[in-house]
Amino acid sequence: MTRIHHFQSYVVGSGFSLTRDLLGRLAACFETPPKTADADLGGRAAISRMHLPEIGPVVIKQYTRGGFIRNFNKTTYVKFLRYRSQAEYELLLKLRRLGLNVPEPVAFAVKGRFFYHAWLVTREIQNARTLIDISRNTPEAAQPLMRELNRQVNILVLNHIHHVDLHPGNVLADDKNSLFILDFDKARTCAQNPDKLRQKYIRRWQRAVAKYRLPATLNMDMAKR
Repeated sequence: MTRIHHFQSYVVGSGFSLTRDLLGRLAACFETPPKTADADLGGRAAISRMHLPEIGPVVIKQYTRGGFIRNFNKTTYVKFLRYRSQAEYELLLKLRRLGLNVPEPVAFAVKGRFFYHAWLVTREIQNARTLIDISRNTPEAAQPLMRELNRQVNILVLNHIHHVDLHPGNVLADDKNSLFILDFDKARTCAQNPDKLRQKYIRRWQRAVAKYRLPATLNMDMAKR
């Protein structure tokens, strides 16, 4: 069950028991400028890492805008139904119940009401590499991981969930060859025919593979389930 905490100027939702000390550590991290991913297909997410006592290593994502609007409004959003970080946090909980490997959500946080800044806290996937890195450096390991990715994407398809930006840069594998799908910001449930949704996933994935000239081992071939 998600409990809502009010701490300083932040609203923090979490299923973990967050003491004032932990909330203070998170608030201090929120105030520290994060790093922005700069690798191929790394996205524009602003990321920080820290260790939370009794929880462990976590990743903090600050939501940032893209496109032209980024030039004059980088991190402020307008609230409609739910906060952006809250929506992704709740979707991650749902996806884990469906059997998908996604980062474990620890908390979502916002600062402000109608105009707000947002953060998502998840457990860090340790000793992990992207499929881009794996395909370029240990290509023999990519093929079984692609079979697992196909299986997980089929779960998304059968549950009518559209990850709008699935590409090899936001799929990780750890040192035990467990595969994780990241970045469900803007993901949505749609009533689209599963075959059409499946083709959307394939087209988006293949476009990224071709654009970045990635090895053919990353070609997606999703059998119907």
